[in-house]
Amino acid sequence: MAGKAAAPGTAVLLVTANVGSLFDDPDNLQKNWLREFYQVVHAHKPHFMALHCQEFGGKNYEASMSHVDKFVKELLSSDAMKEYNRARVYLDENYRSQEHFTALGSFYFLHESLKNIYQFDFKAKKYKKVTGKEIYSDTLESTPMLEKEKFPQDYFPECKWSRKGFVRTRWCVADCAFDLVNIHLFHDASNLVAWETSPSVYAGIRHKALGYVLDRIIDQRFEKVSYFVFGDFNFRLDSKSVVETLCTKATMQTVRAADTNEVVKLIFRESDNDRKVMLQLEKKLFDYFNQEVFRDDNGTALLEFDKELSVFKDRLYELDISFPPSYPYSEDSSQGRQYMNTRCPAWCDRVLMSPSAKELILRSESEEKVVTYDHIGPNVCMGDHKPVFLAFRVAPGAGRRCQRHERTLREPCL
Repeated sequence: MAGKAAAPGTAVLLVTANVGSLFDDPDNLQKNWLREFYQVVHAHKPHFMALHCQEFGGKNYEASMSHVDKFVKELLSSDAMKEYNRARVYLDENYRSQEHFTALGSFYFLHESLKNIYQFDFKAKKYKKVTGKEIYSDTLESTPMLEKEKFPQDYFPECKWSRKGFVRTRWCVADCAFDLVNIHLFHDASNLVAWETSPSVYAGIRHKALGYVLDRIIDQRFEKVSYFVFGDFNFRLDSKSVVETLCTKATMQTVRAADTNEVVKLIFRESDNDRKVMLQLEKKLFDYFNQEVFRDDNGTALLEFDKELSVFKDRLYELDISFPPSYPYSEDSSQGRQYMNTRCPAWCDRVLMSPSAKELILRSESEEKVVTYDHIGPNVCMGDHKPVFLAFRVAPGAGRRCQRHERTLREPCL
């Protein structure tokens, strides 16, 4: 199944998916989600595959435990995945711990044709050969094969119990070492607050948290290796600029609460055309009259307002985006392309990489397309987020060879 014989390198598939919706309505959403996911696996035939999930278990993890178990069992035993004879699954199920719970789930699958794959033990500082299928859950803090942190509460004081954080694993595949980081950053709590400044206060919070993660994974505790960071970054379009552009010829009406005089709603109306309402903005409402602007040409015209990654331009690289905003889609199982009117659509879900990781990706000189950056399920309801994936090949001999036995890595591939 994995890769055409003539294609050089090791086929890798990295997928990020905020799956909270799947556990809030499993009967209607999970079957379609898995079908679309398996189609991408079949199309790209990876040797090594990573699936990073956020909001795993949904809003109420305890109530969703049976659905979680069923979802994991399906992924590990389905006919579509039968050629992946080794797997590692890390589920943060410690939902009772306000201090530690992140609701992150990380899945790693290895094709039967892939030989000598090693995973790093962060405690022993050694690589260990990956055999069999293993699931780790509940308290991941005691698992030496990963690093996990929840962001401090003071990063986002508005949210009494935030579940944002990151999980990091390190792998040696095709003689090359790299880190894979599952990440979930902070959301916009209020559309009205996000609109007030450019960049928004929430963009500043995400900047701080992402900077913390990047500093953490390249600190002096371990050898530096290439890294891929993929998850729900919650990056949003610069709200003030977007509204100004979408409502260029509009007049704004401000609605305030009678008791507090606080702004609770903004209404933008066309100056003529019978004063037609173009946009209504509330804390959790972004109701623009023409959703096609977010879908036309995959929303390309709005990419100029996607600015949050620019702060990290020297530390993180991303392939060109050619798919529509990944959030917030309708959770109605009959609606695959419709956005909800709760937030301005944005590219929240991303696959980013270090400059050195970019060099690991094999760009074929032939006409065959070997690097793909896209979303999953464009016409199917996948929940409020569309999963996003990066498929590529690690070039033979890319970077320096890493030690392929149970010793500390001495030669990072940089």
